[in-house]
Amino acid sequence: GGDHTITYPILQALAAKHGPVGLVHVDAHTDTGDSALGEKIYHGSPFRRCADEGLLDCGRVVQIGIRGSSYDPDPHKYCRQQGFRVVPAEECWMKSLEPLMREVRAQMGAKPVYISFDIDALDPAYAPGTGTPEIAGLTPAQALEIIRGCQGLNIVGCDLVEVAPIYHVSGNTALLGANLLFEMLCVLPGVKTL
Repeated sequence: GGDHTITYPILQALAAKHGPVGLVHVDAHTDTGDSALGEKIYHGSPFRRCADEGLLDCGRVVQIGIRGSSYDPDPHKYCRQQGFRVVPAEECWMKSLEPLMREVRAQMGAKPVYISFDIDALDPAYAPGTGTPEIAGLTPAQALEIIRGCQGLNIVGCDLVEVAPIYHVSGNTALLGANLLFEMLCVLPGVKTL
């Protein structure tokens, strides 16, 4: 739960301990906006603030599931300029993400990595309980492939954000979010699973 702003202070603390970290960011949006309503810190800007402060190892940042409308004719330009790898949702449609995650594991190497998962990465057919739903997103099975594909990485932290149960009274978005968090705990270094 919580909005994506929470990742910014977490990454400040992790970078203070580990230096710049790699990032597996799963989201419908890049969250690299500069400001909104005059504010530099909001749920659409955490990764710009992190890049500004040198908290990210920008050559080891991958953003998966990105889609949705934009006011900019080149909405991923900033990300590319920083060295981020942007994987639009349409590159994920109707296929397994295991090959992508093999590439991501190679890109991340043995250095510290943080996983940040916005529930709106999933299609609103599965997770409508969020504040900024975007059609044509990932499936729950693909979400599992991404998270399980992080096993073996030097994961130093993770989050799952933007669950808004009031928008999904059945509770299924929250249930999906809880299961994805459980999966993240299972891929942390040193965790033994059956």
